[in-house]
Amino acid sequence: MGVGHYENFPVGSLALPRALRAPVHAIYRFARTADDIADEGDASPEQRLAELAALSAELDRIARGEAPQTALMQELAAVIERQRLPLAPFYDLLSAFSQDVVKTRYATFAELIDYCRRSANPVGRLMLALYGETDAKSVAMGDGICTALQLINFWQDVAIDWKKGRVYIPQEDLARFRIREEQIAAGDAGGLWRALMMKEIERARAMLAAGAPLGKKLKGRIGFELRMIILGGERMLQKLHESGGDVFHQRPVLSRRDWGYMVWRALRAK
Repeated sequence: MGVGHYENFPVGSLALPRALRAPVHAIYRFARTADDIADEGDASPEQRLAELAALSAELDRIARGEAPQTALMQELAAVIERQRLPLAPFYDLLSAFSQDVVKTRYATFAELIDYCRRSANPVGRLMLALYGETDAKSVAMGDGICTALQLINFWQDVAIDWKKGRVYIPQEDLARFRIREEQIAAGDAGGLWRALMMKEIERARAMLAAGAPLGKKLKGRIGFELRMIILGGERMLQKLHESGGDVFHQRPVLSRRDWGYMVWRALRAK
């Protein structure tokens, strides 16, 4: 999944209430630790899966009311108990990280969305749980935002993921637009590449738009934080669109000017 997938995690954000900073840090450390196990270093797939299974066993201990064996999970167990967090999102994250070890292609868009459901949505659900926002409508909108952000990251990082041996653009879409993987390897944005990327960009845009009302529904700091994240996603989609999806020669990033605009918009949209 790669470190870029946690760029939107609000660790250290001044918008976070002080009381929630420690819980957010504990969740983040768990997610990043598991992500690094799956994605970093030179360990074999078998070693990676074994380490992720060990984290899953620690979650099992927490579920049974037993003390975890590692400092990382002891800290997380305290947060889970104090904040009454569900365990399912943590298991989902481990499922996604384990899948990353063994799966490098996605046949259909539905298959990719199922991956996002476990790799991205759990973070949003945990953040909503920390704020006590667990109604079905809020959770559904949060899922839409998180999935959209995950997709944006995939489209932004096509070249980076290729170097890691992964292609997240669905194989059915590559075939429909007659794009061969050799074209990705060559960094070639010719042919129907633009048309392919416009399709993928609009998919992410629709999901982000469907979840965006949550940014206004939620009040206070979480609302501001979420509006900033949504605006960041919208701006990235705009940059992807303006480049014609040519992420090989101009990978989009947010500038200082973008951040200033996002803050202004987020404050006005209360």
